[in-house]
Amino acid sequence: MTHLLLIGGGHAHAFVLEAFARHPEPEVSITLVMPGDRAPYSGMVPAWLAGEYTTDDMTLDIAWLAKRAGARLVQDSVVAIRAAEQWVQLASGDWLEYDQASLNVGATLAPPARRPAAQAPEVLPMRPLDALQERWPALLAEVAAWPTTPPRRVLAVGAGAAGCETLLAVLARLRAERPDIDWQGTLLGQSAQPLPGAGYLPAWLMRRQLTRAGITWNGERRAQRIVDQGVEDERGQVHPADLVLWATGARGHAWLTNGDLPLDDRGFIPVTDTLAVAVAGSDTAPSLWAAGDCAAFAPPLPKAGVHAVRMGPVLAENLRRACRGEPARPYQPQHQVLALVGTGNGRAIASRGALGIAGRWVWRWKQSIDRRFIARFTPPPEA
Repeated sequence: MTHLLLIGGGHAHAFVLEAFARHPEPEVSITLVMPGDRAPYSGMVPAWLAGEYTTDDMTLDIAWLAKRAGARLVQDSVVAIRAAEQWVQLASGDWLEYDQASLNVGATLAPPARRPAAQAPEVLPMRPLDALQERWPALLAEVAAWPTTPPRRVLAVGAGAAGCETLLAVLARLRAERPDIDWQGTLLGQSAQPLPGAGYLPAWLMRRQLTRAGITWNGERRAQRIVDQGVEDERGQVHPADLVLWATGARGHAWLTNGDLPLDDRGFIPVTDTLAVAVAGSDTAPSLWAAGDCAAFAPPLPKAGVHAVRMGPVLAENLRRACRGEPARPYQPQHQVLALVGTGNGRAIASRGALGIAGRWVWRWKQSIDRRFIARFTPPPEA
């Protein structure tokens, strides 16, 4: 038997499990290692922050997928990988050997530097998603006890889609739950405009929505550290904050350094165009693969769930081919992808290249896409 080890329950691995459930490989045994039995779908996280979805609404039932695929689910965490010997160590102390292995473990964020402060703001990192699922409900419970005065300031660091969308969602939730508090918002980013890399029209639509939500935009500023009652930028200016949404500085998980994995300067795993891990000097057939945010593709891809989703079917086919001893096929990412960004008010912005449009119908469109994705990887009611 060929042992296929899947590490992490990310979007790409959902497609792998689905593919092996539909077309089993009798000579392949599958083991999936992940801490829990469900995994959040990143596209629905901002709406979950806004209170529009429950946790079950926006998570994939990975345990059900594993059962369909005949995979053994090990609820644990990998803490080290030895690619040369083809084994991994688990947090429990156990270790697993593999013939083929794939990593789809997402990314984390570089934590902000801190200066000792008597009244440091609360900090809510947007990654990793598992930690966010625990921290946000706890923070809401704290906010419920805050006094009505003074005004409260929410500052998001990072002007990409994640920073914009989560700031709008969090403000909408806080204003709904505590309308007696004057909530003020600020977006701090290194770029000259929100949604860097997007065209003029999508960026303009986002600026308009930020203004409508009463959010102050501070561009071309780099956050340096958390200080007393706010965030200090590289110019020494302190931006007041009671709550900081940290959405910048994506990097690989620290445990990836425990072993012999090749990593780039941000701790991500370089892969070839087939999603095989690019092991320097190796001339043997690949036995290790990576997809989603943890993978470093050339040329670089944005750390966005849409790319993990598109990698999924190719990864599934290449893992099947590798188990059979067949050559892999390349993954060809789209140069431009459709981005649907919720704005926390029952509307959304659709962006593709220089094109952009906003409205309630865009939000309904996004909801339809997201719900179909969840339904694809969720057991039917009778299951």
